[in-house]
Amino acid sequence: MYKTKALNLLRPNAQWVMHDDKLTWLDTNVTEPTEQEINEKIEEIKAEVAKNAYKGQRLAEYPTWNEQLDNIYHNGIDAWKADIKAIKDKYPKGEAK
Repeated sequence: MYKTKALNLLRPNAQWVMHDDKLTWLDTNVTEPTEQEINEKIEEIKAEVAKNAYKGQRLAEYPTWNEQLDNIYHNGIDAWKADIKAIKDKYPKGEAK
């Protein structure tokens, strides 16, 4: 997955095929990236994924909108803020957990 994404980012619209993680370069107009270029791009992609992991983690723990609105109605905005802050504190921006 990462190698395919790296290739698409490094050489958009280039022609190539991947089979069992073996790359066959088909494009005669675009140079094939080096293994080092590919590996560096993969590391960049992985770092970006890790940096943004908090978004999915938070989303999985947030109550539904209906539950949040019900919480606000019954317990007030400050109680709702405290509940949401606990999730945000558990999964801070830019840190993988």
